[in-house]
Amino acid sequence: MIYKVYYQEDAQEVPVRENTKSLYLEATNERDVRNKLKDRKYNIEFIQLLEGNYLTYEQASPNFKLENI
Repeated sequence: MIYKVYYQEDAQEVPVRENTKSLYLEATNERDVRNKLKDRKYNIEFIQLLEGNYLTYEQASPNFKLENI
């Protein structure tokens, strides 16, 4: 399954919406996503499962790139 992760790069700072970034990751579930990203010290705001039409829409975006972890 493919997940879209919204995060802040610095977990020590207060989250600011304008600084929110996203990445795409293949994982079995949300816990697996968090385990794969735990060494990056991100402040994870939201993890969203992409499927169906929404996945198709995201894959058409030029920003779509799966992270290799």
